[in-house]
Amino acid sequence: MIFTHDTDLTLMHAAALANTGPARGSEHREELPDLASLLAWMDRWEWTGRRPGSEAEAAAVRALRPRLREIWGRSEDGLVEAANALLEEGRALPRLVRHGPFGWHVHATSDDAPLARRVAVEVGMALVDVIRAGETERLKVCAGDDCEDLIVDLSRNRSRKFCDGTCGTRANVAAYRARRSREASTP
Repeated sequence: MIFTHDTDLTLMHAAALANTGPARGSEHREELPDLASLLAWMDRWEWTGRRPGSEAEAAAVRALRPRLREIWGRSEDGLVEAANALLEEGRALPRLVRHGPFGWHVHATSDDAPLARRVAVEVGMALVDVIRAGETERLKVCAGDDCEDLIVDLSRNRSRKFCDGTCGTRANVAAYRARRSREASTP
């Protein structure tokens, strides 16, 4: 584990959340079109606290996605600026909590704060850990052609290049075919 469990989980969640909306190569993608899909998303990611109760709250979460996407492409100084902005806007007030199987971890908003604010502040807190550990290069964009999905490289040697979609498979198949072609043309 590179970071604490809650930081790993928050970073993976932020990338996955950003990837539920439009991006280059998937301009029409919308995986959270309504409140019901957002609630199902919360269940899959085991988000605790108050659940959104309106389409306006779901829209606020969808509106956060482009901001998360933009954060991933920043330099260290840009990440510091983004983390500070997320924490200030969310009126972060860190405190230790323990619930479920997660052990002690940090929450920086009240459990009844709107979900978009809780997500933004959690991401801000995770960015603090990334920056302090000097691991900003772990926030990447998929190297696949026509893909801009965000990834968090939690590999030991920082070697992850592709998203969880088909990009890695396509790259592996292309590399295999290129090797086979070279082998076939070698006398």
